Amino acid sequence: MKPTVNRALKATVKATVIAATFGMLAAGSAQAQSSVSLYGQVDEWVGATKFPGSDRAWNVSGGGMSTSYWGLKGAEDLGNGYKAIFTLESFFRAQNGQYGRFTGDTFFARNAYVGIQAPYGTFTAGRLTTQLFVSTILFNPFIDSYVFSPMVYHVFLGQGTFPTYTTDQGVVGDSGWNNSVQYTTPDFSGLSGSAMYSFGNQAGDGRSKKYSAQFLYFHGPFAATGVYQYVNYNNTPGDLSTLVAGYKSQSVAQAGASYDLKYVKFFLQYMYTKNDIETGSFHVNTGQGGVTVPVGPGTVMASYAYSRSNGGLDQTHKSWAVGYDYPLSKRTDVYAAYLNDKYTSISSGNTYGVGLRAKF
Repeated sequence: MKPTVNRALKATVKATVIAATFGMLAAGSAQAQSSVSLYGQVDEWVGATKFPGSDRAWNVSGGGMSTSYWGLKGAEDLGNGYKAIFTLESFFRAQNGQYGRFTGDTFFARNAYVGIQAPYGTFTAGRLTTQLFVSTILFNPFIDSYVFSPMVYHVFLGQGTFPTYTTDQGVVGDSGWNNSVQYTTPDFSGLSGSAMYSFGNQAGDGRSKKYSAQFLYFHGPFAATGVYQYVNYNNTPGDLSTLVAGYKSQSVAQAGASYDLKYVKFFLQYMYTKNDIETGSFHVNTGQGGVTVPVGPGTVMASYAYSRSNGGLDQTHKSWAVGYDYPLSKRTDVYAAYLNDKYTSISSGNTYGVGLRAKF
């Protein structure tokens, strides 16, 4: 019986080895064709904040230069130039360990989508970063800082998003849209375009919608963008009237450009905002100019933004900021910055502090 048992044992071992070998090969092949990565950043700063018309608050807070977030993204090669992709990204506040940019924020508020990359473009669906946000942050020296960037203040703080003071300036809606689909073209020698549509997702109401279109151009030291955005609701269909009585819709057009001379980089932006209201529409003109200058291993940043409304509250909004960002490594930097913010008939506000940002 022993020879029979030995032959059976050898056959079993051989089969196991073959199966394991093919399993490892298959796993290696799958790994080569698909990937998932974890990434993000933690940004904390210490300083003082005084919003226009308010008292000063000393604080340890998050997102001085960039809002803290973590994310997961993956791609699977489907062959013939096609890939399935997904992204899930969540903001958080390291100062108190809570998720979101504020209490009540959506968990995956930064991005949450699935899509297909194809030779003729990329299609995505879910919660998507708006094209207006992309153009805004790429063409101002302080990029996506909700604490120190004058242009971010003028575009995204107001119209129901900032309760500290009263203003009818700013853009309706978040930096991300729910229930959205987007198409992005391939890159044509530095030129690309995209279009996005957001559904109201309310039965019997096909009128509630948001849509936008954008182009981006990068060629050597020069870059430019143009974007148009239309909305007729903020978070839920029909809710614009909670911001302003009779508010029907808002249209926004923004253009931006930058030019890098190596020893100084120039930024320029212009935005026209039209608010349609039953009792009388009004518009807001916004402009921003700024520079970044390499100084030692770091970068000096300076920016000035100006907005003027021709109706509504008839406000002028002026903001300027200076800062210095110093890299400790490729993934970690420290910074110091100061922002001054002023509205018509409201006492000036200012924010200053130092911070640390670590990327992973």
